[in-house]
Amino acid sequence: MRSIVALAGIAGLSIGAAPAPPAVPDFGSDLERFTYPWPVERMTFDVVGQPANMAYMDLAPARPNGRTAVLLHGKNFCGATWGSTARALRDAGYRVIIPDQIGFCKSSKPRAGQYSFEMLANNTRRLLEARGVTKATVVGHSMGGMLAMRYAIMFPKSVDRLVLVNPLGLIDRSEEGLPYTDVDTLWAGEKKTSYASIKAYQQVNYYHGTWKPAYDRWVWMLAGMYQGAGRDAVALAQAKTSEMIKTQPVAHELYRIAPPTTLIVGTLDKTAFGRAQMPASLRGFLQAIPQVAPIAVRKMPNARLVQLDGLGHSPQVEDPARFEKTLLAAIR
Repeated sequence: MRSIVALAGIAGLSIGAAPAPPAVPDFGSDLERFTYPWPVERMTFDVVGQPANMAYMDLAPARPNGRTAVLLHGKNFCGATWGSTARALRDAGYRVIIPDQIGFCKSSKPRAGQYSFEMLANNTRRLLEARGVTKATVVGHSMGGMLAMRYAIMFPKSVDRLVLVNPLGLIDRSEEGLPYTDVDTLWAGEKKTSYASIKAYQQVNYYHGTWKPAYDRWVWMLAGMYQGAGRDAVALAQAKTSEMIKTQPVAHELYRIAPPTTLIVGTLDKTAFGRAQMPASLRGFLQAIPQVAPIAVRKMPNARLVQLDGLGHSPQVEDPARFEKTLLAAIR
């Protein structure tokens, strides 16, 4: 990957000119040519009468402790992003199952699909049942945290511990003035996605203005889905799931989350879903996740907040060792 970047940069150099943007590899709309850290399996579902594949990894520990952890990715993330976290859990004795939700990453992106958190939660439940798992520790990050909350509400007896890592959904953004944006408008915006736009967004919102070379892999991963013939399908799935986040709030049901819950929040996270669609006059009033988390945790019957000072939206990527220590302490 780095050699591609380097060669592209050198080729674009000219006297008095800035380097041309690096060429983005075509990884395929289902990340067919992007390598995951472990073998990927698939389970087939029917979505509006058409088969759709849900990709997942299932890791067995050398010394099992009898527990299973399920890792749910965010909207701008994939199962592979959990790589370091999954190794830590596996080494601690957990079986680890890491799905890519339908509509994301290595899973199918059915054009006719109407996305809902209930559908994604139900798919995840069916996957776990097929793998013989009746109860699990569920860890959700960003949008995956919103999905994890819905999963815990729908299947409370199937969750022994719930961990929400910088989750979306702690507040209903409509109450802050976020207007509805239709799927076609969102789709048009998603079609403009590029390596540069992904990196710029993540640098500002996720990594509080900093950048490390280790982050580049995850930008390439996302950008690489937009390079080939499936670009429109990827953009449409992203648009539909953005609408899903806006129109299917879980914030009013926090009192229904019964399992023991830990919120792990990086204090420098700038993420506030919908900022780009917010009227300019109201944009400054949007509260980021660290501001809404203390209020939200008090609405949950059995929850606590753990703050990671100095980290942003993706602590598992920014400081894996610190995050993994925090996570293992939360679920023991």
